[in-house]
Amino acid sequence: MPAVKPKKFLGQHFLTDLKVASDIADTVDLCPGIPVLEVGPGMGVLTQYILKKDRPFKVVEIDRESVPYLQEHFPQLGDGIIEADFLKMDLDKVFEGKPFVLTGNYPYNISSQIFFKMLEYKDLIPCCTGMIQKEVAERMAAKPGTKAYGVLSVLIQAWYDVDYLFTVHENVFNPPPKVKSAVISLRRNGKDSLGCDEKLFRRIVKTVFTMRRKMLRNGMRQIVGKDSKMLEDKLFDKRPEQLSVEEYISLTNRVEAEL
Repeated sequence: MPAVKPKKFLGQHFLTDLKVASDIADTVDLCPGIPVLEVGPGMGVLTQYILKKDRPFKVVEIDRESVPYLQEHFPQLGDGIIEADFLKMDLDKVFEGKPFVLTGNYPYNISSQIFFKMLEYKDLIPCCTGMIQKEVAERMAAKPGTKAYGVLSVLIQAWYDVDYLFTVHENVFNPPPKVKSAVISLRRNGKDSLGCDEKLFRRIVKTVFTMRRKMLRNGMRQIVGKDSKMLEDKLFDKRPEQLSVEEYISLTNRVEAEL
């Protein structure tokens, strides 16, 4: 069977460097023993190394050309090849409600959506690893007070410890992307609850970062009203990227009391 052609509309960039593929596959050892779900295996460059881990393993692939290729070249996967759109899947059903590691060479065009989906199933995914655009990886791992720190940083770091592992050059892909890539690992930080209204927490974070260059009170007016006495606090002189996750949690509790 001929090689699968990368498809631009699916954001496919097939990794060709086997050493990098092996190193990415090894990141699933962050959570040993539990099942692994790989998103977007393509022609199986990571798959071949994860299979050697000898643990429950499934792949989810939306590309109709890739599925028969995987079936032919990796028959040991059996019914572990799921032809589906990851973003529409019920992840509770993948391993019958058991926790699993999420990994992959993630499609560039939906990588942020993949991590927001992960957050919906955070209690099922103690570890997440894989390769994404370098810029997205930097945002996920960014510290407060930096340019890269934003919505993705706060929402993910509320639940996961993020490690930026290594950078991958664009020349090890077919076709080469226009940006560098990076491999990251995420591990649940042990929190069962944020200690605040989590829906309000997300609303506050997303709202204030729509005005990230302005003082915090500009965005907060949309939530507490422009006449709120709360906004007189010096805290609201800060810009959104200056607050830590814990400060956003504290702010959420103050806003809930106000409302």
